[in-house]
Amino acid sequence: MPTVTFRFYEELNDFLPPGLRKRDFSRTCGSDATIKHAVEALGVPHTEVDLILVNGRSVDFSYRPRPGDRISVYPEFETLDVTPVTRLRPSALRRPRFLADAHLGRLAKYLRMLGFDTVYRNPFPVGEIIRGAASEKRVVLTRSRALLMNRSIDRGCFLRSGHPLEQLREVLERLQLRSAARPLTRCLRCNEPLTPAPGGSRVSARPRGGGEPPGSVRRCPRCARLYWEGSHFRRMQRFVRVVLEGGSEGPDGSRRVNSRPDTGS
Repeated sequence: MPTVTFRFYEELNDFLPPGLRKRDFSRTCGSDATIKHAVEALGVPHTEVDLILVNGRSVDFSYRPRPGDRISVYPEFETLDVTPVTRLRPSALRRPRFLADAHLGRLAKYLRMLGFDTVYRNPFPVGEIIRGAASEKRVVLTRSRALLMNRSIDRGCFLRSGHPLEQLREVLERLQLRSAARPLTRCLRCNEPLTPAPGGSRVSARPRGGGEPPGSVRRCPRCARLYWEGSHFRRMQRFVRVVLEGGSEGPDGSRRVNSRPDTGS
């Protein structure tokens, strides 16, 4: 069985035991193991890896380690041009579609608020997540390493935080998505793109305390829910603005991250 030297870079070190982080270390690989198996045996999901260099040469997941190999493992490069080397996926996703597991309901709502196509259900059986990710080419969002190690999942994002606003920042920063946001264009309940409401749709109630009546009305084509520019809409606009500027304010105006993990509500 070959003994090789590994080095993991940047956030991939979060998956390793503390004693192995940010340094070279040796490991013995199975004689028939691919480099993908060797990396995941160390606890790093393949979906988190975008580039592997063996003795300075890029390889794909099917490479079988040889005695004395020096293996460098890197996370996704969204902002660097690494065209001359073997990317483990065909291209960076500039407009990804997401699939959030059953524990990430609030994150799914936030992503939809920013205009990102995000499938979410609760309950959401693992088999459906895997099939949906493969058939619809979606990025799986989860806190489960085991799920991301499934060979049918090509793209995924392991979320380090248990708090929805922190999770949202993780996704936006790691995938460089702030410029791709299209805020308030999707139904928060159904994920469908909103369309102008039919001429017969009206919102007759005036804002509390008087003021101008609601402006344009949009409608979800699936659930028929109406969206208009009332006080709740303006709170969401403020939330979106703060998030896209890198702040941490919640939709209710609170600047403190929720003290408990997301439960999918």
